[in-house]
Amino acid sequence: MKKMSFVYFIWALVFILFPLILILAYAFNANQSLMDFSFTLDNFSRFMEPLYLKILWVSILLAGASTILCLLIGYPVSYIISRMPEKVRNNLILIFIIPMWMNFLLRTYAWLTLLGNNGLINKFIGLFGIGPWDLMYNSKAIMIGMVYNFLPFMVLPIYTILLKMDQKLIEAAKDLGANNFKVFISVIFPLSLPGIYTGITMVFIPAISTFVVPNLLGGNNFYLIGNLIEKQFTFTGDWGFGSAISIVLIIIMLLILVIPKIFKRTVKSSSIGGGLV
Repeated sequence: MKKMSFVYFIWALVFILFPLILILAYAFNANQSLMDFSFTLDNFSRFMEPLYLKILWVSILLAGASTILCLLIGYPVSYIISRMPEKVRNNLILIFIIPMWMNFLLRTYAWLTLLGNNGLINKFIGLFGIGPWDLMYNSKAIMIGMVYNFLPFMVLPIYTILLKMDQKLIEAAKDLGANNFKVFISVIFPLSLPGIYTGITMVFIPAISTFVVPNLLGGNNFYLIGNLIEKQFTFTGDWGFGSAISIVLIIIMLLILVIPKIFKRTVKSSSIGGGLV
């Protein structure tokens, strides 16, 4: 066991800690080379310009909207599947997992043939004399791509929580006279909150940092924070500014991870205090 833990420690040191240290060093360096290090906060102050703050705000809005859509779609789907016979629900969950075996870029490329003016969707609605709809190179296309790619990350944790839920609690609530709606509101939904928190985290974090979906489906009309970081490293060569933006994005992601835990502690303390009163 000690040897295995040592291997994991080396892996984490090389692939997690060392890259983070490099990003921090570039973010606070006034020069492009770390061999000529000079501490500065200019990279962060530059990010405070209205243009970059607007890009961050648009990224948060689109990621948040996509996360809400994934939740609105994913929770009912997870609930329905969890109530089906074992063989049926295993096959249905497999349908959500199979697309994840395919490359992310290829999955996104597929939507180009679906959403284009001559795509399959517009051809289909054209049979009814409708359209063509403007589905490409706008926020709708980006949100469709995000929801499609990240929906499994919402469905799986909620489905797992619902599946492991103690059915005796539901039976007890029904024995006490609660109808199906009250059982769901008072028992099922509160017990599924950990799965919802996990799903929101697993969807929002990749959604706010993605650059493939906006590049392909948004065209030049939408420039999100992930695209901004990518361009600094691959096109402009400004690694310091790109690292500073990455640090800001990491802080936002950490807040997304911490806020639900603080909220749960607050709810628990308030419920304990209310019980004592």
